[in-house]
Amino acid sequence: MAYYPDLRSYIQTLEKADKLFRITEKVNKDTQLHPMVRWQFRGLAEKERKAFLFENVFDAKGRVYDTPVLVAAHAASREVYALAMMCRVDEIMQTWQRAQLHPIAPKIVASGPVQEEIHVGDGLLEHGGLEEFPVPISTPGFDNAPYFTAANWVTRNPDTDTYNIGNYRGMVKAQDRVGCCSLPPQHNFLNWQKYRERGIPMPAAVVIGPTPNIGLVATNKLAYGLSEYDVAGGIAGEPVQVVKCRTVDLVVPATAEIVIEGQMPVDCLEREAPFGEMTGYMGGRLMNRFLNITCITHRKKPIWNAFLSQFPPSESSILRGVGLEGAYYKLLKNDLSLANLVDVAFHDASGAYQFCVIKLDKPTQAQVWQALHGAVALAPTHGKMIVVVDEDIDARDLDSVVWALAYRMQPHKDIQIVQGKTAALDPSAAPLTENEARTEYAPSSAVLINATRKWGFPPVALPKKEFMEEAKTLWEKCGLPPLKPKVPWHGYLLGSWSKEDEEEAELALKGEHFKTGEKLARGRIKL
Repeated sequence: MAYYPDLRSYIQTLEKADKLFRITEKVNKDTQLHPMVRWQFRGLAEKERKAFLFENVFDAKGRVYDTPVLVAAHAASREVYALAMMCRVDEIMQTWQRAQLHPIAPKIVASGPVQEEIHVGDGLLEHGGLEEFPVPISTPGFDNAPYFTAANWVTRNPDTDTYNIGNYRGMVKAQDRVGCCSLPPQHNFLNWQKYRERGIPMPAAVVIGPTPNIGLVATNKLAYGLSEYDVAGGIAGEPVQVVKCRTVDLVVPATAEIVIEGQMPVDCLEREAPFGEMTGYMGGRLMNRFLNITCITHRKKPIWNAFLSQFPPSESSILRGVGLEGAYYKLLKNDLSLANLVDVAFHDASGAYQFCVIKLDKPTQAQVWQALHGAVALAPTHGKMIVVVDEDIDARDLDSVVWALAYRMQPHKDIQIVQGKTAALDPSAAPLTENEARTEYAPSSAVLINATRKWGFPPVALPKKEFMEEAKTLWEKCGLPPLKPKVPWHGYLLGSWSKEDEEEAELALKGEHFKTGEKLARGRIKL
């Protein structure tokens, strides 16, 4: 099956799958739009969450837009994320693995609908520049401007010509100027440094509303030098079709909704933020780079696409977490040859950023530490707490993980602290002063935890599987509420259980426990 040709065909798929809310009521983009989407992350179970398409949008000054706003279309839930990848939920990590191992280069085409309308020169401001589009305010009451959120920034390494696509927020500062929040070690910043060394502005293009595979790779942490265009092609199983920009030497997705072209100065920075962050706190002021816009192209009647981020869980925490899981899965499974890797889970409560659980099947202790040290080295800003658990622990259920932490780990033997990390937006790393404007992240560290069994353990203290299954049948026969079993839901052996223990348990099941009592009486110890 061919991949989605454009964002509009993907929206149709969301609607057919009953994963889209169409909102025809009038909605204020500055005060109502994001709060409305926020409610589903504060008030609905994940399976009930959907994308939102706002079709009747106005702003704080009363201006009415004919551009709809699409939010949470990439990762309202893992089911929505799977639709974006065109796979099942249980195939997401394998799809990421395949896309990285078998990338497909993009294909340049002569033209595309993203350039149906072109605003350049005097025509740029005549059409309103950025004011043409209903860019929402993400955290009304705290954010200091509308910000690009689902912004796919396209740049190129001048040394290798390799393309990078990264998702970075952008503060709307003028009709023809937008901020770009990327700090080291993000790849957009690394490319900008190379242009700065040359003393020339960096060409960049912001892509809004491409096919969802572009948004997925832009929010993932792929190796520097690996083109996101190629990995996006790997997800789709076919090349991404791209067209040449009109005012900068770059290529952009031909079927995107909107492209904003421009130059990023290398001789100055501007302050941007505060802005609501994925940590669940307002981010402080930053000295950041910006884009001087030279051209805007878009489809006729384009759709503005936005992500919902800020307090976790959110669209961005799912988007980030699932993408990171795919990247870490590939690293551990392929690069470190951990064939017994079962799962990697980044938990939403940490913004899917700082709490990572790795599940291994019957690991050796060497493999546990290989996984921990490999994972902590992958990205300097991710993985503040990394835990390895056994095959019988549900890495995605915090109750299960905490059980492993409580009774399969000894702090003085099973914990290591690693220096050399950087704290992206983490308020515990450094205080924020009222007028502070930082230019880099604060130093940080990570804790590595081996929460696996090191020897045989007693059986899990739950009824054996056959008895739990029998009870479940009776439960359903009695018409009791539907069950959602948690791991573990039955008892099982873990290596430390004697033949005598087993025999006594069997006698109890037969009602013959007095025989055990008689045996114990014969073995009394006199005091």
